[in-house]
Amino acid sequence: MKPLILITNDDGIYSPGLRAAAEAVADLGELLIVAPHRQQTSMGRAFPRTEDLGIIETTTLMICGVRTKAYAVHGSPAYAVAHAVLELANRKPDLCVSGINYGENLGTIVTCSGTLGAAFEANSHEIPAIASSLQIPLQLQRKTDYSPADWSAAAEITGRAAQSVLKDGMPDKATVLNINIPDQLRDTEHYHITRQSHQNYFCFIRPGERDFSKRFELKSRLSVNMDTLEPDSDIYAVYIDKAISITPMTWNMTAV
Repeated sequence: MKPLILITNDDGIYSPGLRAAAEAVADLGELLIVAPHRQQTSMGRAFPRTEDLGIIETTTLMICGVRTKAYAVHGSPAYAVAHAVLELANRKPDLCVSGINYGENLGTIVTCSGTLGAAFEANSHEIPAIASSLQIPLQLQRKTDYSPADWSAAAEITGRAAQSVLKDGMPDKATVLNINIPDQLRDTEHYHITRQSHQNYFCFIRPGERDFSKRFELKSRLSVNMDTLEPDSDIYAVYIDKAISITPMTWNMTAV
């Protein structure tokens, strides 16, 4: 029996990054494509209760030139994965691939990431997961019109990682691989096995004077402190060395 591979993301069911991920692993197994029905970036592993929660729409995506059934879930990335595992899969998936995300997920910002949130939700069901992200300018990361991007390198790396996990399993003690691909990648063999940096990478900007009664969204900026940046970290690999960062992770946050 072919492996069952769950494809998901936080950018929405029609993201070209999702399609790139699906095409990257299409020859490795049977695909189950389940993602949020709209942009859900930075949702982490949230489970917000909304009026349309749990509605599932069936749609069609072109994957490798073939019309392929996909499911759009009204809910967060983690909800999409939960519905995929509990309702839509005919058996437990052998692997979850989350991405390919518009924007890198590095440092402590990973706890905000819907891409990682989906991966960890899959992992809570004892499914190994890969979170794959492509470095994109910050101002383009939350757009809903899907700005053009070159997914070729990220797709190749995602496919190779998926093949390795399906064949050999996860690295020792890891249950999630957080993969980040720089936008100026030297070559697809240039990678670092990294640690999660202790830096935020993206930081909020202090607002000026405003009307507290009006809607307001905090703005972010890239922030890297070179004095304290760890040379073996994910941020260093992507931001400084322009190398692929592969961070083996697990859900256990206990500080002992």
